[in-house]
Amino acid sequence: MTSNLSAEEQAVVTAVEQSAASSQLRFATAGSVDDGKSTLVGRLLHDSKSVLADQLEAVEHASRSRGQEAPDLALLTDGLRAEREQGITIDVAYRYFATPRRRFILADTPGHVQYTRNMVTGASTAELAVVLVDARNGVVEQTRRHAAVAALLRVPHVVLAVNKMDLVDYAEPVFAAIAEEFTTYAASLGVPEITAIPISALAGDNVVKASANMDWYGGPTVLEHLETVPVGTDPSQDPARFPVQYVIRPQSAEHPDYRGYAGQVASGVLRVGDEVTVLPSGRTSTVTGIDVLGQAAELAWAPQSVTVRLADDLDISRGDVLAPSAHAPAPTQDVHATVCHLHDRPLRVGDRVLLKHTTRTVKAIVKDIPSRLTLADLSHHPAPGELAANDIGRVVLRTSEPLALDAYVASRRTGSFLLIDPADGTTLTAGMAGHSFAEQAPETDGEATGDDEGWDF
Repeated sequence: MTSNLSAEEQAVVTAVEQSAASSQLRFATAGSVDDGKSTLVGRLLHDSKSVLADQLEAVEHASRSRGQEAPDLALLTDGLRAEREQGITIDVAYRYFATPRRRFILADTPGHVQYTRNMVTGASTAELAVVLVDARNGVVEQTRRHAAVAALLRVPHVVLAVNKMDLVDYAEPVFAAIAEEFTTYAASLGVPEITAIPISALAGDNVVKASANMDWYGGPTVLEHLETVPVGTDPSQDPARFPVQYVIRPQSAEHPDYRGYAGQVASGVLRVGDEVTVLPSGRTSTVTGIDVLGQAAELAWAPQSVTVRLADDLDISRGDVLAPSAHAPAPTQDVHATVCHLHDRPLRVGDRVLLKHTTRTVKAIVKDIPSRLTLADLSHHPAPGELAANDIGRVVLRTSEPLALDAYVASRRTGSFLLIDPADGTTLTAGMAGHSFAEQAPETDGEATGDDEGWDF
């Protein structure tokens, strides 16, 4: 079977993938305390008619019990008791809704500095981030922090929602000044696309319906932008990566010699006839078959779940990665990365951890922590020795086995990893391989620090 597709066949593949990607948008909201994130989300759900009658009734009842005449739409997302009582967002609240044009997965993230890790969690898979700013306060330190996190996580689209315009008399100069300041800062971080929208989440201006109070604004509403922003990329432009999840060998009378490797295509397009390298072993073979939902196919693309068959019986197990031989990453045991520490227990030089990358989990040692990033001004604090909860910094790791890591800037899927506590399986740290947007600190020589006994790789 040939690995070459006609131009028409390739156009069909690209159209199918782009259509599938554009039918769903994952986005996250972020902003300082009391900027109105939960109110915006509630307004978005309410005005797009994505709230069930019993949910709205419960919100109206809770609002009346608190002495409010109008329903507090923020209660649609603030689900924790502490959130409702304090009027703040603590945990990431996920909401699913749809319009005739697109399906949405929304992550409403907290605004407090001490919950920066929650924003990292919510935005790590987002294709768009909505950063709220109170029109009365303008761009503040937390606004810059959230813009920096969005840039660090390579979120391709950022919306600046200048909220509470009703409290500044819907003044265009106020909006213009905030939009210019934020756009200049975010662009300096490498954010590829920034869209500024003046809104009032409480009154509903420019959230779902265009505002009659801001006729000077001719851009889209928040929902219009969410429905039309392009998402997804042409998978043929990315090198294929196929992490193996499970080896299928039925050894039945019907399939006595069947050997397939099941998993999800992490990036790119995998075709029958492709020569692939098995990582980290480096052995090569040819794709002889691809099974999708039990049916033979000529090709598969991200994020399809498929079974791949190879020409040779190789020693392949869970955690191995199939990649085109011409574009296979070089396996490495020395990992230089930017990380966000998620756990209350600090991450220290010399710590022994488990590193989970795609379907592979290996032992690792924290060799060095060269710097900690201060997101407020993007300065580097050299040699901090440890990273506390919510800290973002550079780390150097040594793994017990080679990993097929891509740079995070090239692939968010195969360039990311988790550090796990080997004692109880707790997630400690989220990592992004390679250099961050603001990395200027020199690389270390990778020498170990701390007690590495029993974990000397």
